[in-house]
Parts: sequence; C-alpha cells; structure tokens
Amino acid sequence: MPTIRWRKSSHSGDSSNCVEIATTPAVVLVRDSKDTSGPRLGLSPATWVAFLTHIIK
Repeated sequence: MPTIRWRKSSHSGDSSNCVEIATTPAVVLVRDSKDTSGPRLGLSPATWVAFLTHIIK
C-alpha cells in the first residue's frame, strides 16, 4: 500500500485550525489537522472538483 502524503493549504500558515488533504488516483481524503488519527472523509476526484468549484465562487 502506498504511503499517504497529507498536506494543507499554504494559506493556512502555521494555524492548526484547518483541513488537510491527501490525493490518490481513486479518492481525495480530507481530515481535520487537529485530529490526524480521527475520521477521514473520502471523496471521488469529480466530487472534490465540484466542491472546490462551489466554495471558490
């Protein structure tokens, strides 16, 4: 199983109040940066793009 590489937006700076994402070909994983061992949300790449399109408007 490949290693999952989590990252957060560069706009977050040193803040721990953000979400982190990890991408794979099949899924975009989202988690709370304050609870890295907590639940993760898995979205299809198409759903992730739709979400980003919606929040950027």
